[in-house]
Amino acid sequence: MTTTAVAPDIRGRLALALDVDDLVEATRLARELQPWFGVAKVGLELFSAAGTDAVVTMTELGYKVFLDVKLHDIPTTVRKAARVLGAVGASYLTLHAFGGASMLRAGVEGLRDGASAAGLEPPAALAVTILTSDADAPAHILGSRVRTAVEAGCGGVVCAAGDVREAKQLAPRLLAVVPGIRPAGASADDQARTSTPQAALEAGADLLVIGRAVTAAPDRAKAAARLVEGITL
Repeated sequence: MTTTAVAPDIRGRLALALDVDDLVEATRLARELQPWFGVAKVGLELFSAAGTDAVVTMTELGYKVFLDVKLHDIPTTVRKAARVLGAVGASYLTLHAFGGASMLRAGVEGLRDGASAAGLEPPAALAVTILTSDADAPAHILGSRVRTAVEAGCGGVVCAAGDVREAKQLAPRLLAVVPGIRPAGASADDQARTSTPQAALEAGADLLVIGRAVTAAPDRAKAAARLVEGITL
């Protein structure tokens, strides 16, 4: 399968989770799987190993970068960090909604200012609502954190597929980014709340984060192709 065989509107909604600790390996995975993914997720593991070089490398390959480092600190620190990350080219940046509206707002402002100073398109700050590994979060937490994200001016939220409908009801204009995506029958690994790609999209997800179901497969290209073939918009 080639890049042209994958509809751009599907490819642009799939984020490849590069959950490795080596930039060379991440680059190899990104090159191999680029026909099926338009967004590269740089998480805390890869960012700890390679820093902003990981963001720059993926953008140079043609990916949008979903920088999933879940900032959570005092507002001033978050603003300064987000400004740096906006300037290096992150299209999406995660911040913990648990940090509150003032912290989230500082991240939104810093991210926007950093991208603007570098002459880049406005990125989206994403508020992480409830981790997909957390099966015991109280029911009211989602709504509270979505409302906090709206108050702070975030561009989207990160939530489990099962929370998307509620999140969209509360904030229909926010992007809904959904991790924990697995094909039907695949292992859940350390994720407590998983979903198939199609079910997440039908629930209203805008961006799906897919990792081990493809990156750990014996034939990664084949796994990616099968996953994409099962998606309709």
